[in-house]
Amino acid sequence: MAAAACLVLGAGLVGGAVTGSWLTGGADAGAAAPTGYAEARGLWHSAPVDTLFPPAIKGDGAGPGGADRVWTRVAVAPDSGCAQALDPLLLKALEPVGCLRLVRATYTDATTSSVTTVGMLFTEAGAPAMKALRTRFSNEGLADRTDLMPRTYPAKGTVAADFGDRQRASWTVRVLTDVPVVVYAVSGFADGRTVADPQPAGRATVPGATNAPAQAGLGHEAKGIADRVERGLRRTAHPATEPPR
Repeated sequence: MAAAACLVLGAGLVGGAVTGSWLTGGADAGAAAPTGYAEARGLWHSAPVDTLFPPAIKGDGAGPGGADRVWTRVAVAPDSGCAQALDPLLLKALEPVGCLRLVRATYTDATTSSVTTVGMLFTEAGAPAMKALRTRFSNEGLADRTDLMPRTYPAKGTVAADFGDRQRASWTVRVLTDVPVVVYAVSGFADGRTVADPQPAGRATVPGATNAPAQAGLGHEAKGIADRVERGLRRTAHPATEPPR
């Protein structure tokens, strides 16, 4: 069953076809959601794929000027380690919390003109280390450094097939502290064009920004998808409450 699940995830099936758990085959999708910090660390294999990465994400008011967005999942990556999925410098920055497992999916917007990879890095760290890393990211502005951009997941046979490193346009990286997870998203154009001046989502979503990622709304794409995947993770990890980051 694990081998079959790997084939399903590797194919990056769209929509509701992927409903099992991450490469386990034995997780009970109807079981009660975990509430503890340690239990949340296991969600990468105990939660159904469609819970972590819904087939469709509604982004009411998430676009430029408060426009509504809808994103469709086009691919789900096999769960993996971090060495091949993250740039070396980002991997080094995250080294203090360790990489237990990384799960990723790629989405496209309703017009299929943009693509966004969203990922959740489940760490090996406890709450103090996560808080220390978040403080460092905040104090040193690490989430806005172009040399610390997350990598894309360019799934073959999809609209994201040409979504590689040079196509990255906007991104966001969040170190959470109520769960041992780092959430990130990176967006770009679906036609494979390269981007000379990528911008972090925080700058690309400022009203009046004129660079290409901002004008195309790619900062909103990265932020909007990351926001909603992060909220879904919290709902699963903390069924009674959804604490602030």
